[in-house]
Amino acid sequence: MLRHEFQPGRLVAGAFLTIAGIVYAGDAGDAWETPWFVVIPLVIGGLSLAGATALLTRAIRKRHRTPHPPPRP
Repeated sequence: MLRHEFQPGRLVAGAFLTIAGIVYAGDAGDAWETPWFVVIPLVIGGLSLAGATALLTRAIRKRHRTPHPPPRP
């Protein structure tokens, strides 16, 4: 299995969208009552937090990137 680069922004976005899905599933299954406008701030806030996390991760990785040695002739 090939390894891939860890992307925390996608993890945060996926977590918030999963929570939004659970909220709607609970409402559809009559486990609880959820007003229609509750999920909008949850999704918007989660996507904003995911974007900020991705920008922070990119800045940290760019700062800690090791320079490549010059090629040998």
